[in-house]
Amino acid sequence: MARVVITGKIPAIAVERLRAEHDVVSWDEPVAITREELLKRVKGADAIVSLLTEKVDAELLDAAGPQLQVVSNVAVGYNNIDVPACKERNVLVTNTPGVLTEATADIAMALILMSTRRLAEGERVIRKQDPWQWGMFYMLGLGIQGRQLGIVGMGLIGAAVARRAKAFGMTIAYTKRSPLDAATAKELDAKHMSMDELLATSDVVSLHCPYSPETHHLMNAETIGKMKKSAYLINTARGPVVDEAALVDALKHNVIAGAGLDVFEHEPKVHEGLLGLDNAVLIPHLGSATVETRTAMANTAATNSLAVLAGKTAPNLVG
Repeated sequence: MARVVITGKIPAIAVERLRAEHDVVSWDEPVAITREELLKRVKGADAIVSLLTEKVDAELLDAAGPQLQVVSNVAVGYNNIDVPACKERNVLVTNTPGVLTEATADIAMALILMSTRRLAEGERVIRKQDPWQWGMFYMLGLGIQGRQLGIVGMGLIGAAVARRAKAFGMTIAYTKRSPLDAATAKELDAKHMSMDELLATSDVVSLHCPYSPETHHLMNAETIGKMKKSAYLINTARGPVVDEAALVDALKHNVIAGAGLDVFEHEPKVHEGLLGLDNAVLIPHLGSATVETRTAMANTAATNSLAVLAGKTAPNLVG
């Protein structure tokens, strides 16, 4: 029987699947585990089921010990894990792709609508009981029908957002290292563009690229400055893809019209400059936050760990 350490609270069904076969140590508190406590708990672990709030680095891997076989991240992104350090120690890394595609795409589309139609700003008016009256020019937004959505990173989530946007009457452009397969490109009627062309021509730019050293601050003062003055930036990828200080400056000085963010550069801390801006829609990393999706994510992570501990190939290996 192997020792499995779960670094944060996950749906019970996944915990019970692991517990049925192995000795499980889980952190069931609603707040994130402290680093000190985590380093103690991972000692002797054969498998670690990690949340994106925990940094899995050389220190943690060494604290676990040489018997550690797998780190199963309960997320599709794995920038919280030092994959090279895992490889050096022959530790496998897995993630949970696919199961959160639709939920995250829903949030991206919601942010597009909230930003362009000023919905969060309007709700604040009501909640603060500010005086208001319907008028022909009161709180006008941008209609998205016939507008171009530029998708940066046309993977599963990017394509799912494109399908939603197309149903709303938007045209689709995308940037990707290699063009889409012919069938998907035809389905979405999507045009492949360079990054510069996409930024210059899109009315909404939605980020769906993975986070890496190459995409760190992909959207900075220079790239944001290439967008239309009337355009909106949406981020449901990873926070550090956007230079928040540069974004604050752009929003304050009307370099772009607005932004919708589900993720933040120093999460859970949010750049103070964003908080007072009416043209910034801010939500607390809700991309995969449905009961069905979070349960599927936890189950997928459990499946990955169980496979490795049984001597089988994990379905979702990364790196």
